[in-house]
Amino acid sequence: MELLSVSWTAEILNTARIQNTLSLLGQATPSGFVLDFSKIVPNIPFILQGVAVTLAFTLVSALIGFTWGTILSIFKISPFKPLRWFADFYTSVFRGTPLILQLAIIYFSTPQLIGYSIPAFQAGVITFSLNSAAYSSETIRGGIMAVDKGQREAAMAMGVAYPLMMWDIILPQAFKNILPALVNESIALLKDSSLVSTVGALDLMRRGQIVAAEKFIYFEPLIFVGFIYYVMVMGFTLLSRRLEKRMRKSD
Repeated sequence: MELLSVSWTAEILNTARIQNTLSLLGQATPSGFVLDFSKIVPNIPFILQGVAVTLAFTLVSALIGFTWGTILSIFKISPFKPLRWFADFYTSVFRGTPLILQLAIIYFSTPQLIGYSIPAFQAGVITFSLNSAAYSSETIRGGIMAVDKGQREAAMAMGVAYPLMMWDIILPQAFKNILPALVNESIALLKDSSLVSTVGALDLMRRGQIVAAEKFIYFEPLIFVGFIYYVMVMGFTLLSRRLEKRMRKSD
């Protein structure tokens, strides 16, 4: 009888311990789907300052990348083999390796190789320009090749110099044909610019991560950053459609 009483008492104590543990777990774990965007409202101006940094990365990189890509595309259709080999090798290297690896090499190896502590903005612009040039050179080459050969032959028959022929006759038509592809490349560049957050640049992504770490909430700031990226991409798309319509009217 005494043994039964001890066993019953032990069972009650164990049950009480389990209930206390479950109660503590219930207090520690939030119940339900909780979202509170009001926590990041004071940090919204800080996050929005990253828009200027992200747009600066994108526009400067796109401008340099398209210029270098145009030169590479001319190399690829050049009759001189060394120029074609160089352009093809360059494209294969930058298309065959991850963009984040190229960014890490330029940012971390520059101080080691030449002793210059390169800022994150410069490293990002150099990386994205070189990478974008590799992709856009193929697009521009395709646009040049799509221009009727007869125009090139007529210009050469009239004695028009090769640089003048490319600048005044071939390239304007080529850019008009490949405008949608160039816009897509710019949009991809805008989204890929978030990789500069890995080297400490205070772009949109990095600022969202800082707010998340400060507030100990990740979903709300990252969703807000994603919404800003979406608005910028839609803005780029609308502008490109208007520009495309205007160029069609001029035909």
